[in-house]
Amino acid sequence: MASCRVKISPEFSTATIVNLENYLPILLFIGVGIVVGVAPQILGRLLGPHRPDAQKTSAYECGFEAFEDARMKFDVRYYLVAILFILFDLEVAFLVPWAVAMSDIGLLGFWAMMIFLGVLVVGLIFEWKKGALDWE
Repeated sequence: MASCRVKISPEFSTATIVNLENYLPILLFIGVGIVVGVAPQILGRLLGPHRPDAQKTSAYECGFEAFEDARMKFDVRYYLVAILFILFDLEVAFLVPWAVAMSDIGLLGFWAMMIFLGVLVVGLIFEWKKGALDWE
């Protein structure tokens, strides 16, 4: 019988040890998040009453029967007004911290915000002239 010898080179003889203790809080956080998200749904399904009837499963829209398809198309102006609302809502989100920090940022911060507001006012005037804010 022939014998076989295996020689391990020095560079492969040491194993890299991964410290998994650093990942334990992350795994706990993910586990608790899954339990908090799924457990109430399962408990509600198991413990809650389940007695469907025709009135409960019917379509309900603002107190009266639905008169059109739920996938009806909206006018583009609806989306445009929504985007403009978000734009000017974000303007307020920038104005509040600016007003709070006004004493710290000085004159340069004041004029930077005036330029920002000027650009937004020019945009508002442009939208107004184009008729984007007219709702018929």
